[in-house]
Amino acid sequence: MNCLMSWSGGKDSALALYRCINDPNHSIVGLVTTVNSSTNRISMHGVALDVLKYQADAIGIPLHVITLPENCSMDEYESIMGAFMSRMKQDGVEGVVFGDIFLEDIRKYRERQLEGIGITPIFPLWGLTSAEVARQFLDNHFKSIITCVDSDLLDESFVGQFYTSAYIEKLPGGVDPCGENGEFHSFATAGPIFQKPIEVKVISKIRKEYPNPQSGNPKTFWFADIAASK
Repeated sequence: MNCLMSWSGGKDSALALYRCINDPNHSIVGLVTTVNSSTNRISMHGVALDVLKYQADAIGIPLHVITLPENCSMDEYESIMGAFMSRMKQDGVEGVVFGDIFLEDIRKYRERQLEGIGITPIFPLWGLTSAEVARQFLDNHFKSIITCVDSDLLDESFVGQFYTSAYIEKLPGGVDPCGENGEFHSFATAGPIFQKPIEVKVISKIRKEYPNPQSGNPKTFWFADIAASK
């Protein structure tokens, strides 16, 4: 089955890609990532487009970049993604791989959106615990750097560090070890999916606020702005 990888650039995507590469039933023909048009960065992960391209080149799989407008509404998002996936279906894509672990509502949403197009959603990590995902990621000698943390849960010191067993041990109680609830996001730099690793360095740390309609108070995050080289 020819598949696209829904690619955030992070550790869970990297492990899901690794599992599919080693599955003879799946052939990964491309990575697909959404980028904010105003910042030219991966949504929420905060990684610049040029760094994302370095990563894709080091992996050796073609990258599809979908540019989303600033303050993209759900209707706009679904229209843009639906049109893209329909084109991919015409080009022979049969499945899309996701790195989700346990969030049922997100899985059901993905299944609904792809059902009408006739593309199969694939969840290689589903059913594993976050601890198991973290262990498999580290045991397979992957490396990733933390590029974003929710400042309500994690302070500035948690961003810009590499994801290791020691990092996981330092996480406060209630924080998922894979950040599956959005506590933190990462960027993979090395591992068995890479033809060659990439070197990264933190240029700066930035605190940003975003509107939060649910509470009325801004939601804040710490980002590590990173640069990369092969």
